[in-house]
Parts: sequence; structure tokens; C-alpha cells
Amino acid sequence: MIKAENLLLIDIETVPIYKSYTELGENMQKLWDRKSQKLEPENTNTEATFAKYAGIYAEFGKIICIGLGYFIKKDNEYTLKIKTLSGHDEKPLLEEFATVCNKFFKGSDKQFCGHNIREFDIPYICRRSFINQVHLPGILTDLQNKKPWENPMLDTLQFWKFGEYKNFTSVDLLSSVLHIPTPKDDIDGSEVANVYWQENNLERIVKYCGKDIVTVGQILMRLNGMKLMNEQEITYID
Repeated sequence: MIKAENLLLIDIETVPIYKSYTELGENMQKLWDRKSQKLEPENTNTEATFAKYAGIYAEFGKIICIGLGYFIKKDNEYTLKIKTLSGHDEKPLLEEFATVCNKFFKGSDKQFCGHNIREFDIPYICRRSFINQVHLPGILTDLQNKKPWENPMLDTLQFWKFGEYKNFTSVDLLSSVLHIPTPKDDIDGSEVANVYWQENNLERIVKYCGKDIVTVGQILMRLNGMKLMNEQEITYID
């Protein structure tokens, strides 16, 4: 049985590092051109591919929001506390994340938890931390020397694969097949860059990120064979 109280739920939102391809330096433009040719070989509009894909890659994107959640257990019932770190300046955001992690991971048997965090969120955070010259939280400093099953990550995508390698299931699809009502009724991940760079609406993205944490928390309840949390058992904190 999963000990939810030992988990730090995590979800990040990322965007291209600049509003447009033209803001890249000359060398980085050339490097993106190479990347673009691999992503869409027939598309010569590298400015369009930058807007579409750059946020996915830590070398060409940045983190603007980190959603965090933790469970409190009382009388075999769980409540979920959610905190979102956000900002236009990535370095202090990563520094605050490291501070939170160093406090949370003082005990043993604690893990990060999220959907596809093994392949996306955690590596992205580590890469952007190095780029920004921010010290990684202690829990992430030795990933290279750990066996895959020793890494401090409970990934709901990996859990759902049940050992299969080729399958990818989105968090939206997983919540749907598990009959979990999703609170995400505004934007989806493909719209984040546009909301950030065109609408200049970081707060809208922060709310979306928090809802992702709620969804992952409910998936954990379902996978644990427990009842879903109601609205009164989910709290957003400053």
C-alpha cells in the first residue's frame, strides 16, 4: 500500500525561454534549427516550431510554475495541502523549490510523486538548476549513482504501465478511465506557452498547475483503493 503521507506531489509548467525565436542568440538559433529539422523535417518555419516545442526542452525553455502537494493523515483519512511556486524569474523559483525539498526530505522513505516525472519534471528541474547555477536539493544530487528502482520517485505513469515500455497514458486519460472527476476546466498543457507569452497571464497557469496536483492526488487515492477526497479535504496554501 502506498504511504501517501511520505509523498511530495510535483508538477511543473514550462514555456519557451523567449517570446520568439528571433530573441535567441545566433548560435542558439543554429542549434534550434538542427533540433527543428529533427522534430518536423518538412517544416522550414523554425520560428513556429520554437513556439510549439521549445518549452519541452530544458535547453530552450524555462520553468514558470512548480506545483507541490503533500498529504496529512488523520484517523486513516487524508487531506491534501497544495502550494504553487511561480514567477517570471526562474532562478529564485528553483531556489525556493530546493528549500522546500530540503525540509520535506529530512525523513526516510520519502519520494516525489507525479505523472511522468521520471522522464520530464525531475530531469527538467535538474537541468534548469544547473543552467541557473542553483544547488540541487539534497534528494536529487545523487541520481546518477542510483539504480532506477532506488530513485526517490513514484511515477503514476510508470505505475500504470505495469512493466510495459511502449505505452504512454496522459494524466487526463488516466483520471478518466479511473472515473476521477477532473477539476481542469480551463486550459491544457499545449496552451500554456500562449497564455504566458501572449496573454501575460501567469496566474491562470498557476491555477491550472494546482489542479494538476489535485488530479494526481486523486489518482493516488484510487490506486491505493481509498475513497476520493472531497473539496473540503483539499486546501491551497500560500
